Amino acid sequence: MKRLLLLGMGLLVLAPLYAQEDELLEEIKALRQQVSRLRHNFDVLEKNIDDLLWHDRVGDVAYIDKVYMTGPPLPDRVERNKNRQGYGNPLKFQSYIFIPRGIDPSKKYPLLVFPHGGVHSDFNTYYTHIIRELMAQGYVVVAPEYRGSTGYGRRFYESIDYGGLEVEDVYSARNYMVENYDLVDKNRIGILGWSHGGLITLMNIFEHPNDYKVAYAGVPVSDLIARMGYKTQGYRDLYSADFHIGQTAYQNVEEYRKRSPAWQAHKLETPLLIHTNTNDEDVNVFEVEHLIKTLKAEEKEFEYEIYEDIQGGHAFDRLDTKVAQEIRVKIYKFLNGYLNPPNPINNRRDLRKAAYGF
Repeated sequence: MKRLLLLGMGLLVLAPLYAQEDELLEEIKALRQQVSRLRHNFDVLEKNIDDLLWHDRVGDVAYIDKVYMTGPPLPDRVERNKNRQGYGNPLKFQSYIFIPRGIDPSKKYPLLVFPHGGVHSDFNTYYTHIIRELMAQGYVVVAPEYRGSTGYGRRFYESIDYGGLEVEDVYSARNYMVENYDLVDKNRIGILGWSHGGLITLMNIFEHPNDYKVAYAGVPVSDLIARMGYKTQGYRDLYSADFHIGQTAYQNVEEYRKRSPAWQAHKLETPLLIHTNTNDEDVNVFEVEHLIKTLKAEEKEFEYEIYEDIQGGHAFDRLDTKVAQEIRVKIYKFLNGYLNPPNPINNRRDLRKAAYGF
């Protein structure tokens, strides 16, 4: 009887503690949601500030615009949503457009499509010097902020489709420029990108080989299956999130294969240059080597270079160091051979003049 009484008293004492614990867990959950919302709010603020910086850093050499366009509708995994108003509408996204100052609007100019990198990232003034170099040569540039890009709120962030419909967003940006800008030469369109942007570049020319004259893929993500093996759990979680692929590579290896350029190499028909670096701390060189070996096995014609321990690692040819500038001259010469811009860069001196005007 005493034991039962003591047990009852103990439960009475513990009950408030359990209640407090439940309340604490709910508060923690609510705080996490607030932090998540704040993170997206800060991303929007940062994006707006960076948009102003574009005009400050590039406005002297380029007309800069940012326009809305549409890509494929969002995939919808919830059956009940099919009755929702607006279901199936195209996804709206924004793209940067850079047009060189001093051009003759009665003439035609080559277009470069420039998808940014990062699983969740954006096109920002990190690329200032590269845009200046492209403007100096007479390229029109479109840089799509495809689905999943940061700086546009949580809903757009969670519309990510890595290696999937984001590829079609970028292709839609290409088509938008042809349809809306008479100064774009539809027969001189190239695409370039680094890292995740390199993957999008590759998938664009694989899926739309007749619509691009040339492509450059720098340190491209090439094999998502291998990548899931050597990256951290936090990185893998970006892909298996409910709003993304929703499954791990273990659960659906075919889906990850479908989104991997190394497993789609048989589709290559477009002139292509690939660069990678042996000390890349993000995209391990073996990923790109897999792509290169697969392209060779498929007897595809392309160019590539594997650089040995160049300073800068993953960003080795995007920096403003002497060696990075020399490598970019090689990239531009390759692109220029197919796109014929009016003022091609042929040496490092031309590159420096593009940056500083002298």
